[in-house]
Amino acid sequence: MTKTVLVCEAQVPFVSGGAELLVRNLVDQLRRHGYRADRVSLPFKWYPKEELVAQTAAWRLIDLSEANGERIDAVVATKFPTYFVRHPHKVTWLLHQYRAIYDLCGTPYSEFTHSEADVRLRDRLMALDNEMLGESRRLFTIAKNTSARLARFNGITAEALYHPPPLAGQLTSGPYGDYVLSVGRLEANKRVDLIVRALAHTDRTLRLVIAGEGLLRRQLEETAIACGVESRVTFTGGIPDDQLVRLYAGALAVVFPPFDEDYGYVTLEAFLSRKPVVTTTDAGGPLEFVIDGVNGFVAEPTPESIGTTLAVLFADRARARSMGDAGFDRARPITWDGVVECLLDGV
Repeated sequence: MTKTVLVCEAQVPFVSGGAELLVRNLVDQLRRHGYRADRVSLPFKWYPKEELVAQTAAWRLIDLSEANGERIDAVVATKFPTYFVRHPHKVTWLLHQYRAIYDLCGTPYSEFTHSEADVRLRDRLMALDNEMLGESRRLFTIAKNTSARLARFNGITAEALYHPPPLAGQLTSGPYGDYVLSVGRLEANKRVDLIVRALAHTDRTLRLVIAGEGLLRRQLEETAIACGVESRVTFTGGIPDDQLVRLYAGALAVVFPPFDEDYGYVTLEAFLSRKPVVTTTDAGGPLEFVIDGVNGFVAEPTPESIGTTLAVLFADRARARSMGDAGFDRARPITWDGVVECLLDGV
């Protein structure tokens, strides 16, 4: 009999990114592996802060042990607060918890401070996380960075389970052109501003293409003007996959300097396009793949340091090609077969 599996998703309406792509790709892969799979999604709202408790309660009210009179054999929870769902065989593949109450607390990337009220709310949410994650029959994360955070704050051990990026089957290699590429949402923690400012420290013929959309676009455009590089920066906004594939193929390198990213599709997509990746010492997940001087560069998170590495690649296309080949060898073994097997072993 065909096994039934539901994949749980929390999504901000009108916003789509890596987490949403992962859920959809997982559902597709489960179907290809012979499971009857579907997606269960609830809208997510994180403000005011107290709304976070209501979000956990909403998921806790949901029992997915059966649907339409049919037994559901397993559910796969992903990010906060989907793992609050009720099911006797709940598997959690943790993208991330609500990081604003964990390592990001007190930083510019979080609305939480160390005030008494915030500490009480954080403690409550952390205790709930511990209880709900503890219900999981099997618990994985998407990266070692996520596993380390889980161990540090929750005392919970989880194996990192890597998966291919969304464009894995479409990416191709191409010439090492006169531009570097930035891919992703234009949000503060992605630090695209570092790349824009780094351009001022490179050859004046090197260009930057920024593929993605977000609330910080106007601010980034102003940064480019202030740095005198506006004529060398192109903002594509949201673009179709085929256009993004072409941009990857023709880039000199891909620059990806997020702050403590959990995984980062961009790194693996660049490698599968045989492009070196320039990242930073505090980037988190990309550091699980990028080896400084081998398949890319790990720079300090400053415009000057990033600009220096870009100048090296711009001056030596042969080195860029060699690094890109090494990146391809690193990314190629990561497949969906292993993911599905691990997640649903015993179902």
